[in-house]
Amino acid sequence: MTGSIPHIPENAPFTGEQRAWLNGYLAGLFSNGNATAAGSAAPSLSLGSLLFLFGSQTGTAEGLARRFAKESKKRGYETRVVGLEDYASLDWKTEKRIVLLTSTYGDGEMPDNAQAFWDFLKTDQAPRLDHLEFSVLSLGDLNYTQFCEAGKLFDQRFETLGGKRIAPRADCDVDYEKPATAWFGDVLSSLEGQPAAVPEAAAAQAEDPAPVAASSFGKSNPFPAHLKTNRLLNAAGSAKETRHFEIVLAGSGLEYEVGDALGVVPRNCPNFVTEILDAAGLSGTELVKVPDGTAMELRRALIEKFDLKPFLAALPDKSPDATTFAAPLRKLQPRLYSISSSPKAHPGEVHLTVGIVRYELEGLARKGVCSTYLAERVGAEDAVSVFVHKSPAFKLPADHSRPIIMVGPGTGIAPFRAFLEERRATDASGKNWLFFGDQRAESDFLYRDELEEFKSAGFLHRLDLAFSRDQTKKIYVQDRMKESATELWAWLQEGAYFYVCGDAKRMAKDVDAALHEVIQTAGELSEAAAGEFVKQLKTEKRYLRDVY
Repeated sequence: MTGSIPHIPENAPFTGEQRAWLNGYLAGLFSNGNATAAGSAAPSLSLGSLLFLFGSQTGTAEGLARRFAKESKKRGYETRVVGLEDYASLDWKTEKRIVLLTSTYGDGEMPDNAQAFWDFLKTDQAPRLDHLEFSVLSLGDLNYTQFCEAGKLFDQRFETLGGKRIAPRADCDVDYEKPATAWFGDVLSSLEGQPAAVPEAAAAQAEDPAPVAASSFGKSNPFPAHLKTNRLLNAAGSAKETRHFEIVLAGSGLEYEVGDALGVVPRNCPNFVTEILDAAGLSGTELVKVPDGTAMELRRALIEKFDLKPFLAALPDKSPDATTFAAPLRKLQPRLYSISSSPKAHPGEVHLTVGIVRYELEGLARKGVCSTYLAERVGAEDAVSVFVHKSPAFKLPADHSRPIIMVGPGTGIAPFRAFLEERRATDASGKNWLFFGDQRAESDFLYRDELEEFKSAGFLHRLDLAFSRDQTKKIYVQDRMKESATELWAWLQEGAYFYVCGDAKRMAKDVDAALHEVIQTAGELSEAAAGEFVKQLKTEKRYLRDVY
């Protein structure tokens, strides 16, 4: 066969080196007459390296990083996905293109696996990044004043160190799928010199697919499950309301591991919706557009689709019409709860341990949306929409002989009940130590029978309890940690994993401070050395937190 040899034009989206390689390849291919040989195909062209870094507390940023890296690899990039805890393993002088995805933990704080990297990056020892191109995706929640702060800090610091943006930073609220996908499209568009387009694989994830099979159930298509058990865990006299829920997953195809969370799609209280409609002077039968673009009667939309936080402290004024009234309302988001069961101990079921939220705000009685939905409004014949949220950063050690130390006061006990069930089901030989606390032993000792059975069987090697209101001076789990400093240090020296679950605002910070103190005193280390020891625990993924 004879004919002209194809030539890659200069305006094609390739580097000079890539264009020269392709032109040489095509010239050789056509000069040998092999252009139309059956089965012949050009080898895949590398578009160069693309490093995905993630800072993740619950696994969302990590999941997005892996998804986008997979899509990039299909397009011809040489991709790697690295957690920010492993930043020291990277050669920052040779990295050329970085895509960083990070959540923001609490109100403006770095996620646990990103803190050490940020501490390094903001010092004078941080490398110059003049040779680097980067883009940042920041995940957050607009309900917090320091919205997406971690991503903003990384973005600003990379620029200060000389990096050049591939595409502008994107800040995503809790409904992150579509804006994250659009940002990724912008990154690829900038890298490849082509108009922005939503990547196919990512777009498929961002949409709400119709149910096609049981295995397709997930966040965008939750499973309508049956609530089998709704049991109060507190005894008479308690100031709290903590409930144990058992949800049947039969027929869903959903699978979970201990350490994962369950997403629950709640519904707002109909009585509260009636208050809002009455105050706005609306009947509730008016049609409005809901977040997925379809039309729905206003009352049903307020129960099922919209977040009603704006009305908690003050009911609305009269509204001119339903469309104007509904326009500023945000989408009602699912709630994530730490799973408190092992699938090996309870096949086909998932258990939750939930504190029911009831309070008064400016003289008005108010309820937690999802907790009271589960406690009060899911009847025997009703379905509760659920999905599994993977938490890859909060897992039991792969080595079953490793000891584990668990600190979980209140509903923080949830994943540790699951851990203990799992360790017993797998016949794990490692020692188990639990710190649990609440207000009063008589009324708030959650799962008391189960824990005492674990202990009497010799499976729970230590159970340290802290009931704050059973004596004049309040005692908390961090106090029990300091009382057992010598043994706690010995367990850490033996390779124990240290887990914390529960309140992020106070408890988790107090426990972290206590851990530093234990290591400093029992290990006879300086404050700085104790801090380095804790950093090393995090790097080795032996200090893991599920805090909220």
